[in-house]
Amino acid sequence: MKMKIPTTYVFFFLISTPATFLEASNNGDGGFIFEENEETRIKRSDFPSGFLFGTGTSAFQVEGAYLEDSKSLSNWDVFCHSGGCGENGDNGDIADDHYHLFLRDIEEMYSLGIQAYKFSVSWCRILPRGTFGEVNPAGIMFYNKIIDNLILRGIVPFVTIYHAEFPQKLEDKYGSWLNPEMQEEFLYLAEVCFKSFGDRVKYWITINEAKLIVEYAYLWGTTPPSRCSEPFGKCFDGNSDVEPIIAMHNMLLAHGRAAKLYHEYFQPKQGGSVGLTVYADMYEPLTDRELDHEAAKRAFAFHSGWTFDPSIFGDYPEELKECLGNALPSFSRDEKNFMKNSVDFIGINHYSTIYAKDCTNSSCSATGNRAIKVLWRRLESVMTCSLTGVEGSYVVPRGMEEIVNLIKIRYNNMPMFITENRYSSPDVHEQRVNELTNDVKRIEYHAKHLAHLAKSIRGGADVRGYFVWSLMDNLEWFSGYKVRFGLYYVDRKTLARIPKRSAKWYKNFLINNTDLADKETSRFYTSS
Repeated sequence: MKMKIPTTYVFFFLISTPATFLEASNNGDGGFIFEENEETRIKRSDFPSGFLFGTGTSAFQVEGAYLEDSKSLSNWDVFCHSGGCGENGDNGDIADDHYHLFLRDIEEMYSLGIQAYKFSVSWCRILPRGTFGEVNPAGIMFYNKIIDNLILRGIVPFVTIYHAEFPQKLEDKYGSWLNPEMQEEFLYLAEVCFKSFGDRVKYWITINEAKLIVEYAYLWGTTPPSRCSEPFGKCFDGNSDVEPIIAMHNMLLAHGRAAKLYHEYFQPKQGGSVGLTVYADMYEPLTDRELDHEAAKRAFAFHSGWTFDPSIFGDYPEELKECLGNALPSFSRDEKNFMKNSVDFIGINHYSTIYAKDCTNSSCSATGNRAIKVLWRRLESVMTCSLTGVEGSYVVPRGMEEIVNLIKIRYNNMPMFITENRYSSPDVHEQRVNELTNDVKRIEYHAKHLAHLAKSIRGGADVRGYFVWSLMDNLEWFSGYKVRFGLYYVDRKTLARIPKRSAKWYKNFLINNTDLADKETSRFYTSS
C-alpha cells in the first residue's frame, strides 16, 4: 500500500514543525548566511584521540542477491515486490550488489581513511527460516569475509543485528513483533551472531530505530506489515491505537534479553559492548510558554526516551505512563532487572530539529482523542532555510549539539556514538550525474554538524564516534532510489561507485588536510 507521509508531525499532545527558520537564510546564489558569528572551520584534530570516524549501510539497502545462497524472502522483499518501495517499482533484488562487490566497497572505505564501518546482518541470510530451520553457512561465511577484510584494513566493524528486515516466514507464522515469540526468534539470531562473529566484533547494536519501525509499520501502515486503522491510515487490518505499543514492548524485551545474554555469557570472554540506536531528532519549544517547554520534553520522551529509558533505567518514562495509562504494558520485576543498564553505549541517529507546541488545551488533530494519542498534522512551511530531500526535514546544525547535551544530562553522560548523520539534496533524482556528485550542500551539512558536535565534546559530552550515513546511495526503503544520502553515487545501470565531492572532502578531513578540506567548504560560509 502507498501513503503520502505528512510533512511534519504531532506526537502526544504536541505539534511539531521544523525548527530551522531561525537558523539560516538563503543568500540567493546557493550559499547560506548563518546567524552564528563563528565561521565553521572544522578539523579532525578538533576531536579527541581515539575518536572513530566512519560511515554505514544496512543489509537490505545495499546487498541485493535477494535469493542467493539459501537466503529467504524478507518482509521488505515482499513489500517492495507488491509496489511499496517507490513509484518506479524499486526493490532490493540487486540493490547496490554489495553481496558481490563488498571487497571493492571495503577498498573505497579504506581509501577514504575511515576508522569504523556500521553495517547490519541480514536475518534472512543467517537464519532463513528463523528457529524453524538451520543456520545458513553461506550467510555466516559472507559476514565473516566482510568482518575479516574490514579488520585487515584497520576498520572497526560496528554490527547491527536487526535493521528493519526479517524472514517473511516469521510474519506469516505468528505476526512477527505483535507476538512475544518474536523475542525468542531475535534472541536466537543474536546468539548465533555473538558465537559466529563476537571474537572480532567489539561493538554490537541490537536494534536500529525500534520506535520508527513500529510507527511506520503499525501506526501509519506505510511499511511492512502495513497494519493500521483509521483515522491514521487505511489498511486491510490493524489497530493503530494498540499495536504500535505492543510491537515496541516486544522489541525492547528482545533487546534486553539479547543484551543479558551477551553481558553474562559472551562479554567476559569477548570483551565487546552492546548498544541501541535511536532516531533522535531534537525538540525545541515553539514559544517560551511553559506548556510548550513541557511539550518538548514529552516529545523527547515519546521518541528517544521510549527506547533509552527502559534500556538504562529499567522502565518507561513517566510521560508515557501518564499519557498512555493502561494501554502501556508494564515490565515485570525480572524484566526491569535485565532491562536496566542493558546498554553499554548510546547510538544517536540525528538529522534535524523539530518545534513542539502544547496541544493539551486545544484541538490539534482529528486523532487527538485516540488512546495512543500519536497525532500528525500537515503544516504549511514558513521556513526560509535549507530543505533536504526528505519531506519535512530541514538543516539545523545546532540541533546536534543540543541533542547530545540533552542525552548527556538525562543519561549521566553514558558513552555515545553518532551512528547516523545524513543529508539528501531535494529533487536530485532528475538531475545529471555531474550535478548529483557536486554535492556541496552535503559537505556544508556535515561540516556544520561536526562543528557543533566538537563543541559539545569540549563541554564534556562523552561522544566517541561519528558515522556519515551513508557510504553510497542505496534503496531508501519506501522512497526507493530517488532519495540519495551516499558519499558515493551509484549508477543504477552499471552499479559503478562514483565518489561525490563530499567523499573527497571527508577524506581530506580525516587526514586533517585542512587546506584541501577548507577549499571544499570555505565559499559556503559567510560569518556575520
